[in-house]
Amino acid sequence: MIMKPIALRSFPFLFLLAALLACGLATPAGAEIYSFTDENGVMHFSNVPTDERYVPLAGPGAVTENAVTGSSSSPAIRRTRAQYAELIEETARTYGVDSALIHAVVSVESAYRVAAVSKKGAGGLMQLMPETAQRYGVADRFDPVQNIRGGARYLSDLLKMFNGDMRLTLAAYNAGENNVIKYGNQIPPFQETRAYVPKVMELYRKYQASLKLAPSRPGA
Repeated sequence: MIMKPIALRSFPFLFLLAALLACGLATPAGAEIYSFTDENGVMHFSNVPTDERYVPLAGPGAVTENAVTGSSSSPAIRRTRAQYAELIEETARTYGVDSALIHAVVSVESAYRVAAVSKKGAGGLMQLMPETAQRYGVADRFDPVQNIRGGARYLSDLLKMFNGDMRLTLAAYNAGENNVIKYGNQIPPFQETRAYVPKVMELYRKYQASLKLAPSRPGA
């Protein structure tokens, strides 16, 4: 069923859900509802997204899937994270970025899945868009070394651009630096970005703490 996009002011989720159902937004199994919040605080919903700001309300590809309460803390993810630890540490030193930040971004962006591809076309561990990959000389976005180095360089440049402000840096990584600047050096009013920033920040703090407690390698 194709439904017309609708717009609603934000209010408690249960009332929102009831309003959606009342408007006939129930969709067949497997269908997906997309949403975004515009600059006026109005929430938009559709199952035929025509605006690039739409993100899945739930389901595969949603930001919540890979974040703090999701699969990023599973044993399999911890093993995969350890697999890339040395590469990330080396890259962090090279580009002056905290390794805990890189780990946090990779966790939320791809859950350490090398072949991950988003619905918007971002790919690899740090989910580089083709334009970003080209900017940083990444020939193969699915090569872990190239991807992590390209993503780290991007983070490094964003940190400099936003004077070390971690929240704005992450917002720019997710939504693009031009959108952060457009909204007066504030986190853009996009649902995905406003969910993304605190999730990465929470993981960043956890990884910082765990890395400080980790025993040093001999000769390190």
